[in-house]
Amino acid sequence: MYSFPPALANLIEQLSSLPGIGPKSAQRLAFHLVAESQERIEQLVETMVQAKEKLHTCRECFALCDGERCDVCADAERDQGTLCVVQDTRDVFALERMNAYRGLYHVLGGAISPLDGVGPDQLHLRPLLERLKHAAIHEVILATSTTMEGEATAHYLAKLMRGVEDLRVTRIAHGIPIGGDLEYADDLTLARALEYRHEMA
Repeated sequence: MYSFPPALANLIEQLSSLPGIGPKSAQRLAFHLVAESQERIEQLVETMVQAKEKLHTCRECFALCDGERCDVCADAERDQGTLCVVQDTRDVFALERMNAYRGLYHVLGGAISPLDGVGPDQLHLRPLLERLKHAAIHEVILATSTTMEGEATAHYLAKLMRGVEDLRVTRIAHGIPIGGDLEYADDLTLARALEYRHEMA
């Protein structure tokens, strides 16, 4: 039986380890890459290396950026009293895409998931509480995904912030389908989810 040459098989294996890339997609990508010119491959590799070297987390909100602060945190025109808490940077881009929210963000870096060994200590919760102490935040919007882990994280945060004086804690409305991630939602669904957010009990 014919099998892939070891170098090609290794490339397919590495590509299929990426999120959202199954074995068939990995094969298509591998054949496409080996057909590319040496110059194009080197350019692609250089771009990936540069991204890895230059990107880091914003010192205030923990979103990915290439400066000390991300563009949102550095923008004095943003509403400094509203803070939207999301799981990762992709959620920030999803919300920014609709151009309806003008507040600040805080990226948790994941969701509470005991089965995966992710507890509150693995998330950016302490810096979040510090921001609430030292900034004039009057509303926190919990915009974690509507998965089981996202819901558990939202409830944990709501309890954690219950004692903060003069703070309104809201949850985005469930225009986002249960089990869905923000990055895959369309702009109108996201806008409605934000518009009809509600108080956390």
